[in-house]
Amino acid sequence: MLVRKVGLESDCFMLDATLRRFVDPPLNRIGAGIARAGVSANAVTIAGFLIGMAALPLLAGGHYLAALLLILVNRIFDGLDGAVARQTRLSDFGGYLDIVFDFIFYSAVAFGFALGDPAHALPALFLVWSFVGTGTTFLAYAILAERYRITTEIRGAKSLYYLGGLTEGTETIVAMALFCLLPEHFPLLALIFGAMCWITTATRVAAAWMTFGRNPPRLPRDDGR
Repeated sequence: MLVRKVGLESDCFMLDATLRRFVDPPLNRIGAGIARAGVSANAVTIAGFLIGMAALPLLAGGHYLAALLLILVNRIFDGLDGAVARQTRLSDFGGYLDIVFDFIFYSAVAFGFALGDPAHALPALFLVWSFVGTGTTFLAYAILAERYRITTEIRGAKSLYYLGGLTEGTETIVAMALFCLLPEHFPLLALIFGAMCWITTATRVAAAWMTFGRNPPRLPRDDGR
């Protein structure tokens, strides 16, 4: 198996990876209990997504603290589904479902603020646009990493390659919490976080160039030869 270390796996982009040593043990214990109860990882993913989407009407109605509670529960479930999967088996569809629901949920939060206050519409649109940059560069890199069999477990065992950046899961949770706690400052906060997302996009493009453009790895031979 070909393994290549890329620039974004350096210490300056490892907040999620650093926090894993504190967050994973309790999540794994809870995940083991959920798995023993016969609940699948995909069921946890879907439940978490539905809970998160319930924050949309709350944001639209200006009930920001209630929305924040659901957002945080959604993020907990986002960690639990992986913990359950590790107790059973990681699946390609589970990884697919997880990342698709994540980006729909992220955009829904921005959309909720736009619905709640017309003055928030333009910053929310900028934020959704920024998520397109982080999402496409993340997924496009994962596709090529799979093709070349480039792997990493710096963020734990995953169904697809997770390329780091300035705005990862932890930073996104903090940003969403600030949106809800300081809704009157949403336009400024959305612009700041959106700009951080574009930095992430740029560094991921640079990582893709270093890995696949400047000195592309050789395609591995078929295992069957």
